[in-house]
Amino acid sequence: MAVDRGVSVVIPAYNAEDTIAAAIESVLAQDYAHPVELVVVDDGSTDATADIVRRYPAVVYIHQENAGPASARNHGARVSKGSTLFFTDSDCCPERSWISKMMQGFAQEGVMVVAGSYGIANVASRLARVIHEEIIFRHRVLMPEFPKAFGSYNVAIRREVFEAVGGFNAQYRRASGEDNDLSYKIIARGERIFFQRDACVDHYHQESLPRYLKEQFRHGVWRLRIYVDHPGMMAGDGYTFWKDMIEIPVVAAHLLIFFWPIPALMLLLLFLLFEIVFCGIMMGARRDIFFAGYVLWLRSFMRTAGFFSGFFILLKDRLSGVKKI
Repeated sequence: MAVDRGVSVVIPAYNAEDTIAAAIESVLAQDYAHPVELVVVDDGSTDATADIVRRYPAVVYIHQENAGPASARNHGARVSKGSTLFFTDSDCCPERSWISKMMQGFAQEGVMVVAGSYGIANVASRLARVIHEEIIFRHRVLMPEFPKAFGSYNVAIRREVFEAVGGFNAQYRRASGEDNDLSYKIIARGERIFFQRDACVDHYHQESLPRYLKEQFRHGVWRLRIYVDHPGMMAGDGYTFWKDMIEIPVVAAHLLIFFWPIPALMLLLLFLLFEIVFCGIMMGARRDIFFAGYVLWLRSFMRTAGFFSGFFILLKDRLSGVKKI
Protein backbone atom coordinates (compact mmCIF):
# COMPACT_ATOMS: atom_id res chain seq x y z
CA MET A 1 0.00 0.00 0.00
CA ALA A 2 1.34 3.45 -0.92
CA VAL A 3 2.33 5.76 1.92
CA ASP A 4 0.28 8.95 2.09
CA ARG A 5 2.83 11.77 2.20
CA GLY A 6 0.33 14.64 2.22
CA VAL A 7 1.57 17.37 4.56
CA SER A 8 -0.16 20.48 5.88
CA VAL A 9 1.69 23.10 7.91
CA VAL A 10 -0.47 25.21 10.23
CA ILE A 11 0.80 28.51 11.65
CA PRO A 12 -1.32 30.55 14.10
CA ALA A 13 -0.54 34.26 13.89
CA TYR A 14 -1.48 37.18 16.11
CA ASN A 15 0.07 40.61 15.47
CA ALA A 16 3.00 38.86 13.83
CA GLU A 17 3.95 41.47 11.23
CA ASP A 18 7.62 41.44 12.28
CA THR A 19 8.21 37.71 11.74
CA ILE A 20 5.40 36.13 9.69
CA ALA A 21 7.03 36.74 6.29
CA ALA A 22 10.21 34.94 7.35
CA ALA A 23 8.14 32.05 8.75
CA ILE A 24 6.16 31.69 5.52
CA GLU A 25 9.21 31.87 3.28
CA SER A 26 10.98 29.23 5.37
CA VAL A 27 8.09 26.82 4.93
CA LEU A 28 7.73 27.52 1.21
CA ALA A 29 11.47 26.86 0.76
CA GLN A 30 11.37 23.32 2.20
CA ASP A 31 13.29 20.62 0.32
CA TYR A 32 10.49 18.07 0.82
CA ALA A 33 9.86 16.19 -2.43
CA HIS A 34 6.07 16.16 -2.10
CA PRO A 35 3.45 18.93 -2.04
CA VAL A 36 3.21 20.99 1.14
CA GLU A 37 0.07 22.91 2.05
CA LEU A 38 0.64 25.99 4.22
CA VAL A 39 -2.26 27.36 6.25
CA VAL A 40 -1.87 30.60 8.22
CA VAL A 41 -4.66 31.35 10.69
CA ASP A 42 -4.86 35.04 11.58
CA ASP A 43 -6.16 35.11 15.15
CA GLY A 44 -7.75 38.55 14.97
CA SER A 45 -4.55 40.55 14.36
CA THR A 46 -4.76 44.33 14.49
CA ASP A 47 -1.47 45.01 12.70
CA ALA A 48 -0.34 44.29 9.12
CA THR A 49 -0.26 40.50 9.51
CA ALA A 50 -3.17 39.94 7.10
CA ASP A 51 -1.69 42.17 4.39
CA ILE A 52 1.66 40.40 4.60
CA VAL A 53 0.18 36.90 4.42
CA ARG A 54 -1.95 37.81 1.41
CA ARG A 55 1.21 38.64 -0.54
CA TYR A 56 1.84 34.90 -0.80
CA PRO A 57 -0.72 33.32 -3.17
CA ALA A 58 0.48 29.82 -2.27
CA VAL A 59 -0.65 30.29 1.34
CA VAL A 60 -4.15 29.44 2.54
CA TYR A 61 -5.15 32.46 4.63
CA ILE A 62 -7.82 32.07 7.32
CA HIS A 63 -9.12 34.84 9.56
CA GLN A 64 -10.89 34.35 12.87
CA GLU A 65 -11.89 36.53 15.78
CA ASN A 66 -9.26 36.43 18.50
CA ALA A 67 -9.63 33.16 20.41
CA GLY A 68 -6.04 32.14 21.14
CA PRO A 69 -3.42 30.00 19.41
CA ALA A 70 -4.98 26.67 20.42
CA SER A 71 -8.23 27.62 18.71
CA ALA A 72 -6.34 28.96 15.69
CA ARG A 73 -4.40 25.71 15.28
CA ASN A 74 -7.62 23.69 15.48
CA HIS A 75 -9.20 25.96 12.86
CA GLY A 76 -6.22 25.51 10.56
CA ALA A 77 -6.27 21.75 11.02
CA ARG A 78 -9.97 21.60 10.10
CA VAL A 79 -9.55 23.41 6.78
CA SER A 80 -6.27 21.71 5.85
CA LYS A 81 -6.07 18.59 3.69
CA GLY A 82 -2.87 16.78 4.67
CA SER A 83 -2.79 13.43 6.43
CA THR A 84 0.08 14.71 8.55
CA LEU A 85 -0.34 18.00 10.40
CA PHE A 86 2.73 20.11 11.09
CA PHE A 87 2.56 22.93 13.60
CA THR A 88 5.00 25.77 14.07
CA ASP A 89 4.68 29.37 15.21
CA SER A 90 4.68 32.74 13.49
CA ASP A 91 8.01 33.65 15.14
CA CYS A 92 9.74 30.47 13.97
CA CYS A 93 11.71 29.81 10.78
CA PRO A 94 11.98 26.10 9.99
CA GLU A 95 15.26 24.93 8.57
CA ARG A 96 15.11 23.84 4.92
CA SER A 97 15.21 20.12 5.75
CA TRP A 98 12.64 20.40 8.55
CA ILE A 99 9.75 18.52 6.95
CA SER A 100 11.98 15.85 5.41
CA LYS A 101 13.67 15.09 8.74
CA MET A 102 10.42 15.13 10.68
CA MET A 103 8.79 12.69 8.26
CA GLN A 104 11.70 10.30 8.75
CA GLY A 105 10.71 10.06 12.40
CA PHE A 106 7.48 8.31 11.47
CA ALA A 107 9.55 5.32 10.32
CA GLN A 108 9.95 4.43 14.01
CA GLU A 109 7.58 1.64 14.96
CA GLY A 110 4.25 2.83 16.33
CA VAL A 111 5.13 6.54 16.15
CA MET A 112 2.20 8.85 15.45
CA VAL A 113 3.81 12.12 16.59
CA VAL A 114 7.26 13.52 15.80
CA ALA A 115 8.65 16.43 17.82
CA GLY A 116 11.60 18.59 16.82
CA SER A 117 14.01 21.00 18.46
CA TYR A 118 15.02 24.66 18.40
CA GLY A 119 17.55 26.87 16.73
CA ILE A 120 17.86 30.57 17.58
CA ALA A 121 16.94 33.36 15.17
CA ASN A 122 17.95 36.38 17.32
CA VAL A 123 21.35 35.34 18.60
CA ALA A 124 22.42 38.98 19.14
CA SER A 125 20.08 39.25 22.16
CA ARG A 126 21.67 38.23 25.46
CA LEU A 127 18.33 37.22 26.99
CA ALA A 128 17.40 35.23 23.88
CA ARG A 129 20.72 33.37 24.10
CA VAL A 130 20.10 32.49 27.75
CA ILE A 131 16.58 31.21 27.04
CA HIS A 132 17.86 29.19 24.11
CA GLU A 133 20.78 27.68 26.01
CA GLU A 134 18.48 26.34 28.72
CA ILE A 135 16.04 24.83 26.23
CA ILE A 136 18.84 23.14 24.32
CA PHE A 137 20.31 21.85 27.60
CA ARG A 138 16.98 20.18 28.34
CA HIS A 139 16.75 18.77 24.82
CA ARG A 140 20.34 17.51 24.84
CA VAL A 141 20.51 16.09 28.37
CA LEU A 142 16.96 15.34 29.46
CA MET A 143 14.73 14.59 26.48
CA PRO A 144 14.58 10.84 25.77
CA GLU A 145 14.11 9.36 22.32
CA PHE A 146 10.45 8.82 23.12
CA PRO A 147 9.32 11.71 25.37
CA LYS A 148 5.90 12.31 26.90
CA ALA A 149 5.62 15.92 25.75
CA PHE A 150 6.23 18.16 22.77
CA GLY A 151 6.08 21.85 21.96
CA SER A 152 3.60 23.19 19.42
CA TYR A 153 6.38 25.29 17.85
CA ASN A 154 7.77 22.13 16.18
CA VAL A 155 5.62 19.03 15.94
CA ALA A 156 4.07 16.75 13.32
CA ILE A 157 0.97 14.70 14.17
CA ARG A 158 -0.94 12.15 12.13
CA ARG A 159 -4.37 13.61 11.46
CA GLU A 160 -6.32 10.61 12.76
CA VAL A 161 -4.64 10.91 16.16
CA PHE A 162 -5.07 14.69 16.33
CA GLU A 163 -8.78 14.36 15.59
CA ALA A 164 -9.26 11.35 17.88
CA VAL A 165 -8.12 13.32 20.94
CA GLY A 166 -10.02 16.47 19.97
CA GLY A 167 -7.04 18.61 18.99
CA PHE A 168 -5.77 21.42 21.20
CA ASN A 169 -7.81 22.50 24.21
CA ALA A 170 -9.20 25.87 23.08
CA GLN A 171 -9.92 26.82 26.70
CA TYR A 172 -6.26 27.85 26.82
CA ARG A 173 -6.76 31.37 25.47
CA ARG A 174 -3.06 32.27 25.70
CA ALA A 175 0.04 30.36 24.68
CA SER A 176 0.61 28.31 27.81
CA GLY A 177 -0.13 24.64 28.45
CA GLU A 178 -2.14 23.66 25.38
CA ASP A 179 0.74 21.70 23.84
CA ASN A 180 1.45 19.80 27.07
CA ASP A 181 -2.24 19.02 27.41
CA LEU A 182 -2.38 17.65 23.86
CA SER A 183 0.82 15.64 24.44
CA TYR A 184 -0.61 14.01 27.53
CA LYS A 185 -3.91 13.18 25.83
CA ILE A 186 -2.03 11.48 23.01
CA ILE A 187 0.19 9.53 25.43
CA ALA A 188 -2.89 8.46 27.40
CA ARG A 189 -4.28 7.03 24.17
CA GLY A 190 -1.26 4.75 23.93
CA GLU A 191 0.53 6.53 21.09
CA ARG A 192 4.28 7.11 20.84
CA ILE A 193 6.06 10.45 20.38
CA PHE A 194 9.47 10.41 18.72
CA PHE A 195 11.99 13.20 19.33
CA GLN A 196 13.80 14.05 16.08
CA ARG A 197 16.70 16.02 17.55
CA ASP A 198 18.11 17.37 14.32
CA ALA A 199 14.83 18.72 12.91
CA CYS A 200 14.93 22.35 13.99
CA VAL A 201 13.07 25.61 13.68
CA ASP A 202 14.91 28.85 14.42
CA HIS A 203 12.93 30.79 17.01
CA TYR A 204 12.86 34.47 17.89
CA HIS A 205 13.12 34.13 21.66
CA GLN A 206 11.88 36.85 23.97
CA GLU A 207 14.21 39.87 24.20
CA SER A 208 12.39 41.77 26.97
CA LEU A 209 12.99 40.52 30.52
CA PRO A 210 9.70 41.93 31.92
CA ARG A 211 7.74 40.26 29.11
CA TYR A 212 9.61 36.99 29.60
CA LEU A 213 8.87 37.00 33.33
CA LYS A 214 5.21 37.74 32.62
CA GLU A 215 5.12 34.72 30.31
CA GLN A 216 6.70 32.59 33.03
CA PHE A 217 4.07 33.72 35.52
CA ARG A 218 1.47 32.46 33.07
CA HIS A 219 3.35 29.15 32.76
CA GLY A 220 3.15 28.81 36.52
CA VAL A 221 -0.63 29.22 36.37
CA TRP A 222 -1.09 26.54 33.72
CA ARG A 223 1.31 24.14 35.43
CA LEU A 224 -1.15 23.68 38.30
CA ARG A 225 -4.08 23.25 35.92
CA ILE A 226 -2.19 20.72 33.84
CA TYR A 227 -1.42 18.66 36.93
CA VAL A 228 -5.06 18.76 38.00
CA ASP A 229 -6.12 17.39 34.61
CA HIS A 230 -3.13 15.03 34.24
CA PRO A 231 -1.92 14.13 37.75
CA GLY A 232 0.23 11.29 36.43
CA MET A 233 2.57 13.82 34.81
CA MET A 234 3.63 15.40 38.09
CA ALA A 235 6.60 13.01 38.11
CA GLY A 236 7.97 14.55 34.89
CA ASP A 237 7.45 14.29 31.17
CA GLY A 238 10.94 14.13 29.68
CA TYR A 239 11.36 17.91 29.64
CA THR A 240 10.84 18.95 33.25
CA PHE A 241 13.27 17.60 35.86
CA TRP A 242 14.09 17.74 39.56
CA LYS A 243 15.17 21.39 39.44
CA ASP A 244 11.68 22.39 38.29
CA MET A 245 10.13 20.32 41.06
CA ILE A 246 12.08 21.93 43.92
CA GLU A 247 11.58 25.54 42.80
CA ILE A 248 8.13 25.92 44.34
CA PRO A 249 8.97 24.74 47.89
CA VAL A 250 12.31 26.60 47.86
CA VAL A 251 10.71 29.86 46.76
CA ALA A 252 7.84 29.38 49.21
CA ALA A 253 10.41 28.97 52.00
CA HIS A 254 11.44 32.58 51.46
CA LEU A 255 8.23 33.56 53.24
CA LEU A 256 10.29 32.95 56.36
CA ILE A 257 11.48 36.52 55.92
CA PHE A 258 8.36 37.61 57.80
CA PHE A 259 9.45 35.60 60.85
CA TRP A 260 13.19 34.88 60.52
CA PRO A 261 14.63 37.47 58.12
CA ILE A 262 18.30 36.48 58.41
CA PRO A 263 17.80 32.78 57.48
CA ALA A 264 15.46 33.86 54.69
CA LEU A 265 18.03 36.29 53.27
CA MET A 266 20.73 33.60 53.46
CA LEU A 267 18.43 31.24 51.57
CA LEU A 268 17.84 33.96 48.98
CA LEU A 269 21.56 34.33 48.34
CA LEU A 270 22.18 30.57 48.34
CA PHE A 271 19.39 30.06 45.83
CA LEU A 272 20.87 32.74 43.56
CA LEU A 273 24.28 31.10 43.85
CA PHE A 274 22.74 27.73 43.01
CA GLU A 275 21.21 29.17 39.82
CA ILE A 276 24.55 30.71 38.79
CA VAL A 277 26.37 27.41 39.37
CA PHE A 278 23.71 25.55 37.40
CA CYS A 279 24.11 28.00 34.52
CA GLY A 280 27.87 27.51 34.64
CA ILE A 281 27.36 23.77 34.23
CA MET A 282 24.74 24.29 31.55
CA MET A 283 26.53 26.93 29.51
CA GLY A 284 30.21 26.48 30.32
CA ALA A 285 32.59 29.31 31.17
CA ARG A 286 30.87 32.19 29.43
CA ARG A 287 30.24 35.80 30.33
CA ASP A 288 26.48 35.25 30.34
CA ILE A 289 26.37 32.82 33.27
CA PHE A 290 25.85 35.49 35.95
CA PHE A 291 23.11 37.14 33.93
CA ALA A 292 21.62 33.72 33.15
CA GLY A 293 21.62 32.77 36.84
CA TYR A 294 19.89 36.02 37.71
CA VAL A 295 17.23 35.43 35.02
CA LEU A 296 16.52 31.86 36.16
CA TRP A 297 16.43 33.03 39.78
CA LEU A 298 13.81 35.67 38.96
CA ARG A 299 11.93 33.18 36.80
CA SER A 300 11.58 30.73 39.67
CA PHE A 301 9.82 33.39 41.76
CA MET A 302 7.48 34.31 38.89
CA ARG A 303 6.62 30.69 38.15
CA THR A 304 5.91 30.01 41.82
CA ALA A 305 3.75 33.13 42.08
CA GLY A 306 1.87 31.92 39.00
CA PHE A 307 1.46 28.46 40.50
CA PHE A 308 -0.14 29.80 43.67
CA SER A 309 -2.25 32.25 41.65
CA GLY A 310 -3.40 29.30 39.58
CA PHE A 311 -4.43 27.54 42.76
CA PHE A 312 -6.66 30.43 43.85
CA ILE A 313 -8.05 30.90 40.34
CA LEU A 314 -8.84 27.20 40.13
CA LEU A 315 -10.49 27.27 43.55
CA LYS A 316 -12.59 30.25 42.49
CA ASP A 317 -13.59 28.50 39.26
CA ARG A 318 -14.56 25.32 41.09
CA LEU A 319 -16.68 27.24 43.59
CA SER A 320 -18.41 29.14 40.80
CA GLY A 321 -18.85 26.04 38.64
CA VAL A 322 -16.90 27.64 35.76
CA LYS A 323 -13.75 26.16 34.23
CA LYS A 324 -11.44 28.70 32.68
CA ILE A 325 -7.84 28.51 31.58
